[in-house]
Amino acid sequence: MPIKISKNLPAKKILESENIFIMDEEIADKQDIRPLKIIILNLMPTKIETETQILRLLGNTPLQIDIDLLKTSTYKSKHVSKEHLLKFYYEFDEVKSNKYDGMIITGAPVEHLEFKDVEYYDELCKIMEWSKTNVTSTFHICWGAQAGLFYHYGIDKEPLCNKMFGIFSHKITDKSHKLLRGFDDEFLAPHSRHTKINEEQLKKCKNLKILAYSDVAGPYIVAANDNKQFFITGHAEYDANTLAKEYFRDKEKGENPLVPVNYFKDDDDRNEPRQTWRSHANLLFSNWLNYFVYQETPYDL
Repeated sequence: MPIKISKNLPAKKILESENIFIMDEEIADKQDIRPLKIIILNLMPTKIETETQILRLLGNTPLQIDIDLLKTSTYKSKHVSKEHLLKFYYEFDEVKSNKYDGMIITGAPVEHLEFKDVEYYDELCKIMEWSKTNVTSTFHICWGAQAGLFYHYGIDKEPLCNKMFGIFSHKITDKSHKLLRGFDDEFLAPHSRHTKINEEQLKKCKNLKILAYSDVAGPYIVAANDNKQFFITGHAEYDANTLAKEYFRDKEKGENPLVPVNYFKDDDDRNEPRQTWRSHANLLFSNWLNYFVYQETPYDL
């Protein structure tokens, strides 16, 4: 089934070229079906790229999905046009009376800052508090996961000596959990971050469970016991070339970045990058949508 998006959203042409099933608002509104209502709080500066990555994964399910895009009002993005934001994005005051089946909170390149020093952190806290009563299940990604764990459970983030950058192997730590149905015992996923969550605090928290772990990258999937919140410390949504663009951007700046681990063939940046996490990404998003959004949400929001 399709995702329902505006026919003018830039992601539409890209997704259609990839044979992702999408549907214009005009057609979707004529169908006698209640789609899942998903709101995406997009904190990434590359908003159009992130929209496309997430919509690609949401569109690979048998469920019809109605998407709202949300931006912060306390920080004005410098990397996307005002016209795009005005046309396709809501601010929190415009949606706070709504109910949603699911919510996705993206990462953001602000990990070098303390949470309280992030310009929009107070607004994010209001949104996360609101999600506890207005959203059936929330899916936090990378810095969004760190911010969520800190706000809801008081779990700190810590700086890393070297950037966690590349494709890392992960093992399932709870094979009985529905989010992991169909997963291989070991799977690959991308990470790109300068900080990590405090594992000691995480393991002491009785309201959370680690579902997947990497010996190198640490906890990857963390779930609240009531399954209303999931925290993903990596970037399963990334395209094949996302890490490459980040790496070569930093290299051109003269920052001498580390080559992303297990990404270019033979770890040689002259070779094409390999996407080895696509099946895991699709399964992660589809399991979340099916078991913790669609199966749990009331028909009448």
